Amino acid sequence: MTILVTGAAGFIGFHVSQALLARGERVIGLDNVNDYYDPRLKESRLAQIKNLNFKLLRLNIADRAALAEALVGEKDITGVVHLAAQAGVRYSLVNPYAYIEANVMGHVVLLELARQWPGMKHFVYASSSSVYGGNTKLPFAIEDDVNQPVSLYAATKRTDELISHTYAHLYRLPQTGLRFFTVYGPWGRPDMAAFIFTKAIIEGKPIQLFNKGEMQRDFTYVDDIVAGILAVLDHPPADPGKDKGVPHKVYNLGNHQSEQLGRFVSTLEQAIGKKAIIEYAPMQPGDVPATYADIEASRRDFGFEPRIGIDVGLPRFVDWYRSYYN
Repeated sequence: MTILVTGAAGFIGFHVSQALLARGERVIGLDNVNDYYDPRLKESRLAQIKNLNFKLLRLNIADRAALAEALVGEKDITGVVHLAAQAGVRYSLVNPYAYIEANVMGHVVLLELARQWPGMKHFVYASSSSVYGGNTKLPFAIEDDVNQPVSLYAATKRTDELISHTYAHLYRLPQTGLRFFTVYGPWGRPDMAAFIFTKAIIEGKPIQLFNKGEMQRDFTYVDDIVAGILAVLDHPPADPGKDKGVPHKVYNLGNHQSEQLGRFVSTLEQAIGKKAIIEYAPMQPGDVPATYADIEASRRDFGFEPRIGIDVGLPRFVDWYRSYYN
């Protein structure tokens, strides 16, 4: 089989590509290696993927003409893991157009291509826990209301879910959306808490804890996320028939454990062997005080079971960080 992985130079996409190659799949990776964060980290990830079954396309997912041309002849694509996106809640306040281009237009471009491939079995795409907006009921369940986003990033991810539902209805294209909860681990993103805090603590610089530190996050280790993605990819939703529904489902992928930000920091301090300099700051626009994933549906339908908590995962991240940056 050939699997198209978008965002292959990104944090999760890199790990997914490696996992697919390890089990013998052919992978076409798609990434424009942009400069939202240091492209050298993305290039370093790609340098780890040394496999004859990996083909990289350096393209923008929103460039429909270039992407269609690049994929001419690739008729044996059976699955898509669509992870490419403009990420980050706070950056959406600075550059909203990037979110519409990558997250909405890019999603439609991929769906238009995928529905035409004769061997296409499953289109798996990344949504986000951000779609739950300011919901106060914990844990977040897939049945909860998600139509009141508090950031543009969240709005684009919810839009993707609705567009996918429409394509599943119109073209019976099997799809699954995955709402990720704060993924961290080796090769992680520099704009995420584990990376930001580790760098600052090692360098003796202060870290900011928003909402005066009263924050909770369902931190999910990347290996657990990858295992979940592959399990989902192997189990496309069945088509119930045009009169009964659509072949499209949405699931949470999280650790099913909401950690206080203070414990997250203290665990990092122990792994690094150095105390953090803490500055408290107000809540940021578009942010939410807590996330917590209800994963019962994921457990039931494809055996998802997260195994790595922050006591194990954060030291692994710190080890990688120190090794990568000497």
